[in-house]
Amino acid sequence: MSDFARFAVKLTPGASLDRIDGWDVDAEGRAILKVRVRARPVEGEANAALLKFLAKTLGVPKSAVTLQRGGQSRLKMIRVDGLDDDGVRANLTAL
Repeated sequence: MSDFARFAVKLTPGASLDRIDGWDVDAEGRAILKVRVRARPVEGEANAALLKFLAKTLGVPKSAVTLQRGGQSRLKMIRVDGLDDDGVRANLTAL
């Protein structure tokens, strides 16, 4: 068991409210979490809002959630320290 989880997120900025739209699958069969945030994609605001929202949703400190890839893309790779993959899925499925 690892002490971190890593997962892909498809981010939609400029939404009417921050919310998780559930899991999807990309062309290669990998799971992707669909997330909407109110922040606009200006000067990293949407990325910051995504990390803060995921930390609050998963019940971990903001410092535990990092953007590993995709700073300028809608498809992002997120790392969450302190939870494993099963812990992330359990927390998000409970919503």
